[in-house]
Amino acid sequence: MHWEWKNCPTGWQGSFSGKSRKSTIVLEAVADFDTWIWHAFFGIPGTQNDITVLGRSPLFDALTEGQSPQLDYHINNHRYNMGYYLANGIYPKWATLVQAIRRPQNEAEAYFTTKQEAFRKDVERAFGVLQNMIVEDERADYYNGESDDDESDPNRSRRARARILDEARENLERDPRSGRITMSEYMSRYRMIRSPVGNRHLQDDLVQHLWSLRGQAP
Repeated sequence: MHWEWKNCPTGWQGSFSGKSRKSTIVLEAVADFDTWIWHAFFGIPGTQNDITVLGRSPLFDALTEGQSPQLDYHINNHRYNMGYYLANGIYPKWATLVQAIRRPQNEAEAYFTTKQEAFRKDVERAFGVLQNMIVEDERADYYNGESDDDESDPNRSRRARARILDEARENLERDPRSGRITMSEYMSRYRMIRSPVGNRHLQDDLVQHLWSLRGQAP
């Protein structure tokens, strides 16, 4: 969600202005049915979109580093060990994200898409609650964050990813007895999270499982 930044400094407006031509700050959030917000990533430039925000977000850092809670569950008789989030169609096909099916081919897929879109509205409702809670801060120095000098640099995200991997390599190549994962394990998790094949298998299993709970054969 894009939040308008009315008092954005003139020197930063180019970096924080997206297609609306207004200075905005992006909020990424994960919320459930009772509007409980489990994750929030706030403050990056409004020129970002859903895809580039995800690339900079710490949402899956703990999972990649092996520090997230261990999961072990079955869907449609297949075993899974990573959680997943419901997302809209603009997000990439990752094993940790499940989108609605744009063009359902059968009743099971149509039923799944109807349910998925209904549950995904929980996030939209959470954003609506946040909007109603906004209290404008009139202090001239209300923004305490730091801004990168050149957000418009097209190579910035590439350098950022390289820096993250370099830091991970330094931190993770250590004695396995330390309880930390190695760099090879880190990269394996990184690829597993972003697997399009994993996304397809998970979605297929969810479609079949949800349809079976409806009491009809797929």
